Amino acid sequence: MKAIELNDLQKAYTKDVKALNGLDLDVEEGALLGFVGPNGAGKSTTINIVAGLLRKDAGTVRLLGEEIHETDFEYKRNVGFVLEKPRYIDKLTAREYLRFVAGMYDIDTREAGARIDELLDFLDLEVKKKARIETFSAGMKKKVSLAAALIHRPRILILDEPLEAIDPVSAKAIKDNLKLMVQNGTTVLLSSHVLDTVEKLCDEIAIIKKGRIVFRSRMEDIRSRLQSELGQDAYSSLEEIFVEVVSQDGGQGAEKKLSWL
Repeated sequence: MKAIELNDLQKAYTKDVKALNGLDLDVEEGALLGFVGPNGAGKSTTINIVAGLLRKDAGTVRLLGEEIHETDFEYKRNVGFVLEKPRYIDKLTAREYLRFVAGMYDIDTREAGARIDELLDFLDLEVKKKARIETFSAGMKKKVSLAAALIHRPRILILDEPLEAIDPVSAKAIKDNLKLMVQNGTTVLLSSHVLDTVEKLCDEIAIIKKGRIVFRSRMEDIRSRLQSELGQDAYSSLEEIFVEVVSQDGGQGAEKKLSWL
């Protein structure tokens, strides 16, 4: 079954700024898809539409086989989000905030307490257990977002730059647990500019440019496929593949240089 189905999504902010231009994207249940593209390509717009924070102009969103409408909220019981610009009740401590989130998902109080304890320990947030979220660093705030996305054991995770500003030790633990969740059937859509992370973590990659998917392939096939399509002899990394794809048709070039250097 397809866990995520996005069909012909359209979104324009003004007549001259079209963020999504007929975007089609689907993710099989239990897959981990890397969703990448240059700045302004439409990644965060797509994620915010799925999260119900942004109204689409046209197209359909289906999650776990059910079409999602702007007025729907119940589907979020099955989905965890880490957004580019997360919102917190930042006068609360991390524990207080996670209690609030657990309550919204109707998680039993005792079970919620056990999960919160484990999440705070796992993400090294116990050291700030009495501090308000407003005092946290960017990395610690990102950890709070991850904890809130995981606490209800979602069937789908949609993550926008989930490892941004997070320390390497915690990042390694998070990546290992994402792999474990996928093995256990969770579906993950991961958007990141850190292509090395995408290359090592994801089963597939989809590249978005100007509001449309311009390339998609399984990671194991991607190099050989692009070598054939683009006539290149070899690629040393996903970064080179990405630059080649987004640089076609007048896109960003890899050879830009500053004149005074």
